[in-house]
Amino acid sequence: MRLIKNIFARVWAVWGLITFAATFLLFFLPSMATYLIPNPRGQAIFLRIAAIWMRVWLTLIGCTLKVRGKENFKKGIAYIVTCNHNSFMDVPLSCPFIPGANRTIAKKSFTKVPIFGWYYAKGSVLVDRKSEQSRRKSFELMLQTLREGMHMSIYPEGTRNRTNEPLKKFYDGAFKLSVASGAPIIPSVIFNTKKILPPNKPMYLVPGPMEIHFLEPIEPANLSSDELKDKVFEVMKNYYVAGTSK
Repeated sequence: MRLIKNIFARVWAVWGLITFAATFLLFFLPSMATYLIPNPRGQAIFLRIAAIWMRVWLTLIGCTLKVRGKENFKKGIAYIVTCNHNSFMDVPLSCPFIPGANRTIAKKSFTKVPIFGWYYAKGSVLVDRKSEQSRRKSFELMLQTLREGMHMSIYPEGTRNRTNEPLKKFYDGAFKLSVASGAPIIPSVIFNTKKILPPNKPMYLVPGPMEIHFLEPIEPANLSSDELKDKVFEVMKNYYVAGTSK
């Protein structure tokens, strides 16, 4: 039975790649047209198109997505959204379904991918993690994004969680950004992507349900960045553990 499942998952992964590429080409030109529209409106339209693309693709690969907690986003407030990171599947589930215009912090190296790099750059604040100058510049660009009324989506674990722990140790960036800008943090917890697209199994994809939950905002007032980091970590860990134990 396990052998059959593994064969199916690898065949399904090929189907996933084919349908991802095909649907990407379908939505590419409308997405690129949003470069001509000033932000934050242009970014909001870009992400609406991305959400439609993702709904189409998820349907083709037999996956469903439930989004909860949109009411925690209040109009006129720019938030820092911190997401847990278990799988490559997390990225297409987060930014397109965050209410309102937003950007994510992302690796600059991915912009070198032909065609897709242009799309990738539109939705991101780019950073070369090996460059101190690039990290400083990306911090200023994230502050600018918040000042423009757009949310910042950040994975504070940095990379996919390949451990057996609910969360990896958080990096400081999201929390220093919150303290510096005064922007509240909305913890976001994504469920079941590790089963759908496991980080430790290359070319492995199975259909199934996924969920993303946006929790109540956490204000940075009167907290240091370390205190804020610890508070958000505990909130996300406890919520994730409770959700996966049901």
